[in-house]
Amino acid sequence: MRSRPFGPLAIDLPVIGLGTWRLDEADADEARRALCTGLELGMLHVDTAEYYGAAVERIVGEAVAEQREKVFLVSKIMPKDATRRGTVRTCEKDLKRIGTDYLDSYLIHWPGSHPLEDSIAGLEELREAGKIRSWGVSNFDEELLEEVLRIAGPNKLTCNQVLYHLEERTIEHAVVPWCEKNGVAVVGYTPFGDSGFPPRGKGGQVLEKLARNKGATPRQVALAFLTRREGSFAIPKSGDAKHVRENAGAAELTLEPNELTELDQAFPVGPRRRGVAML
Repeated sequence: MRSRPFGPLAIDLPVIGLGTWRLDEADADEARRALCTGLELGMLHVDTAEYYGAAVERIVGEAVAEQREKVFLVSKIMPKDATRRGTVRTCEKDLKRIGTDYLDSYLIHWPGSHPLEDSIAGLEELREAGKIRSWGVSNFDEELLEEVLRIAGPNKLTCNQVLYHLEERTIEHAVVPWCEKNGVAVVGYTPFGDSGFPPRGKGGQVLEKLARNKGATPRQVALAFLTRREGSFAIPKSGDAKHVRENAGAAELTLEPNELTELDQAFPVGPRRRGVAML
């Protein structure tokens, strides 16, 4: 599976990983099979969160248990808990629920009211204790990213996990360029949007036409487009092993410049916004 360097870490990760938000809406056994299928296919970047609930964390823990050392496991802390002491305490609870001794990365789930200095101090304490190997953020805009860099210094912030799909590309105005400039990975969540896929209208027609021409599926074309830039990754969620196999196939799909242009025109970036779009 195609991989690339993940932020400042000295490792490569597959461009397509495994998201788990709302995974508990699927049958637990099928959800576990879907995750295990993804791992077998090389989708070794697995993302979960405190916010997703204990049932999801338990499924993730069971799926990764037999190959924990191969998996890049990520979880996220809710902002209300992200004081210095709260960050350490919440991570320790996450580790117990998942059934692992460490996380490969731990993220602040979205911006909150606690001072970033305190949150980062807690993350660094966890890293120095070996309970996490790295840390990052989620749903941060370029101004907050700059603040994190000012506090932590270079090569500490690993990734920024953000909403990114064909109909929501506004991070390309400033967030993506900032991350590329500073060597921070961009991890796109909900890459198929939250209102039905493939999209309706002209854009959906273009997507389906390109998929037919490539001998691929619309999902694969969308994922290939969203991971076209160096430093970009996607973590689609699926509780269905068939869909996981489909998603994995996108890692080997290459879109030609004219195809990228066609998609770019069919799904324009849209106007710049304050902050970032979130679900």
